[in-house]
Amino acid sequence: MAEDVLLRTMESVDIQRVLALLPHRYPFLMVDRIIEIDGDTSAIGIKNVTFNEPQFQGHFPGRPIFPGVLILEAMAQTAGAICIEASEAENPPSVVYLTSIDSARFRRPVVPGDTIRIHVHKVRQRMSLWRFRSEAEVDGLVVAEAELSAVMSEQLQPL
Repeated sequence: MAEDVLLRTMESVDIQRVLALLPHRYPFLMVDRIIEIDGDTSAIGIKNVTFNEPQFQGHFPGRPIFPGVLILEAMAQTAGAICIEASEAENPPSVVYLTSIDSARFRRPVVPGDTIRIHVHKVRQRMSLWRFRSEAEVDGLVVAEAELSAVMSEQLQPL
């Protein structure tokens, strides 16, 4: 059992693997890479914030600030990558849906040129429902934090 966990621990997940794990695509993919993943326990995702991203046209002209909701999305996507990567199924679920956000706090603004390090830690898992605690940092300072819940699904469900 311990060997299985060791085999599943990765050092890094590049953008190609992120694209294989997550259904998100430009302009809504908020994780550029995952620099550390420890089985289904934790991960550190990276989001490089650049001025040419579409949200800066309106948030806010003259003083661009990365929207807090997109920081939460980056947290959720990093957590979703953990869920999919950790799946033991022969055909892993194709999508992870965010089901709740609790205790979200925004501490500092994030601006173009910043690199967000998204630390995600599993709090618990019950069947396909996962609970995570996440912090986003820029230059070692916490810019946002939240608790997230997510559920894995076999396929995208039509509305």
